[in-house]
Amino acid sequence: MKLFFKRHCSSLTTLKTLQNSSAEVAQILNYCKSGALCDAICLLNSTDLSTAFIKKPVVYASLLQTCIKVFSFSQGLQIHSHVIKSGLENDPFIGNSLLSMYIKLGPDFDETQKVFNGHFIKDVISWTSMISGYIKIGKSKNALELFCEMPGLDVEPNGFTLSAAIKACSELGFIRLGKCFHGMVIKRGFISSHVISSSLIDLYGRNCESEDGRQLFDELPEPDAICWTSVISAFTKSDLYAKALGFFYLMQREHGLVADGFTFGTVLTACGNLGRLKQGKEAHAKVITSGLCGNVVVESSIVDMYGKCGLVDESYRVFDKMLKKNSVSSSALLQGYCQTGDFESVIRIFREMEEIDLFSFGIVLRACAGLAALRLGKEVHCQYIRRSGCKDVIIESALVDLYAKCGCVDFAHQIFLQMPVRNLITWNSMISGFAQNGRGEEALRIFDDMTKGGTKPDHVSFIGVLSACSHMGLIDRGRKHFASMTKEYRIKPKIEHYNCMVDLLGRAGLLEEAETLIENADCRHDSSLWEVLLGACTTCRNAHVAERVAKKIMELEPDCHLSYVLLDNVYRAVGRWNDAFKIRTLMKYSGVKKMPGKSWIEANTWINIYVNTQQQVNNVAKIKQVMKLGKLSVWQMADTAKYPNGEGKAQGDLFEELLETKHTKQST
Repeated sequence: MKLFFKRHCSSLTTLKTLQNSSAEVAQILNYCKSGALCDAICLLNSTDLSTAFIKKPVVYASLLQTCIKVFSFSQGLQIHSHVIKSGLENDPFIGNSLLSMYIKLGPDFDETQKVFNGHFIKDVISWTSMISGYIKIGKSKNALELFCEMPGLDVEPNGFTLSAAIKACSELGFIRLGKCFHGMVIKRGFISSHVISSSLIDLYGRNCESEDGRQLFDELPEPDAICWTSVISAFTKSDLYAKALGFFYLMQREHGLVADGFTFGTVLTACGNLGRLKQGKEAHAKVITSGLCGNVVVESSIVDMYGKCGLVDESYRVFDKMLKKNSVSSSALLQGYCQTGDFESVIRIFREMEEIDLFSFGIVLRACAGLAALRLGKEVHCQYIRRSGCKDVIIESALVDLYAKCGCVDFAHQIFLQMPVRNLITWNSMISGFAQNGRGEEALRIFDDMTKGGTKPDHVSFIGVLSACSHMGLIDRGRKHFASMTKEYRIKPKIEHYNCMVDLLGRAGLLEEAETLIENADCRHDSSLWEVLLGACTTCRNAHVAERVAKKIMELEPDCHLSYVLLDNVYRAVGRWNDAFKIRTLMKYSGVKKMPGKSWIEANTWINIYVNTQQQVNNVAKIKQVMKLGKLSVWQMADTAKYPNGEGKAQGDLFEELLETKHTKQST
């Protein structure tokens, strides 16, 4: 009887323990569901790990997924230690959860590789996770190599594996291999999967084969919003912005699908590149009504759109209201100011930025080049070396352009020679740099090296080459290169190329040939061509051709001051003073005003710009008087010249005050 009672009590105790453990497991799962990771771990630590209920894989898998959800890698490591103590490290369910946690949160991918290699059982989920992990850290080639190991281990890829492999091909530009995967998708019957179809459309879009992506999209029975976004993005990446907008309107109006943040980001990019402000504003309004204002990707695209459409003030207002900013949004704002020529604002905003990416360095270097601000450019160069190291082809191309435009062409050439990789922009920057600094032979030598190395020149390359021929007076070589544009490289000459050729012929005194070249050009109605020819007439002192050309310019652009000024110079050069006086009088009564000169001074790392008007000239006289007093710095004097009225009024009063003080002292 005592033995029976003892066994009965023991069984009741075991049942009670199991019930308590079951309740603790349920509580842990509830904590995980609500994201209370700390509470879940505290309860786990206070529980007997020998209990069978606690050893259920679902408990640890839920805890690991919660670690991912709350971005807590340190607590994930604690769960990993619990898994090892429980002897569940070889469970496939827990193993895949561990791998997912290391891929998404782990700071060192080598540790992730160790977790993967330590798996006793690797199923298709393990392999797919690892392939996706390699793509995430930018090692798409390793991802494809890992995929190739799967068939040898009798692991069949599923739809998600193929989708990841296609994405790797897309990142690397392996279009032929991507098409092989496309065939595998069709063979295995995955073509109806919207995830895989979207990956294939993205592959074709990124590799300039958007029509193949369009064909695949048309074959889908019922494409979802993700597929629509993929094909819109494919057109945008192929610079087919009008088609991208057309598909967006089809998606909205005829199919009634709801666009997400990625869709709006792509559409706003298309609007910005097309300069369609009205449609961009409509998309902006749609973003507001869709509740996507807090999305940093969408808002960065809005900043970029307004900047590309020329409304930099509106772009800044959107940027200023953004709750969350990143380097992409800041770069978009910088790009907007740079495109409108407001280089000072680019430098000011760059100095205020906390997070700087490589694209921002490229933009601010362009701004420094536009201002010929060598000192600021060197500062940015030093920042780039400290923060990002070196060997980025885009930034180093911008550095070549900067130093060449600032007159340091030898230093630009030194950077050029040290670059391990050069793209077309690099070659063009060096060619133009030598040409602009009067070293035409070296510019032509660089062009020959470029073509011999297999880099195909574009229209910018020929602008530099023709400019070099013009500065060196190489008429025959200039003619040869101009002819090779259309015959050899199938490049249609633009206004800039004709300007260079007219300048080349005009410098040599071949005015008739230059005039014939303009008359036969498609862009013969552009006044800038005739202005170059008129400038050549000034050098050659050919009044008859100058009168004819000036009349042509006045017909094309009546308000252009250059036709009057250059013709006046020709008349003066040949001694026709009465005609020079008449042309100046005609200019005055026609209301045509000469464009004022613009100067800038770099002082205390700031660029100070002022326009040369008559009022400024009067100010210079005052500046000289005050300089004798020695009471103002160069910076203050430049500031006064910049703002003779308005903002600089206080400084102007200071000038008057100092002058009055001087005169008072002299009179006493």
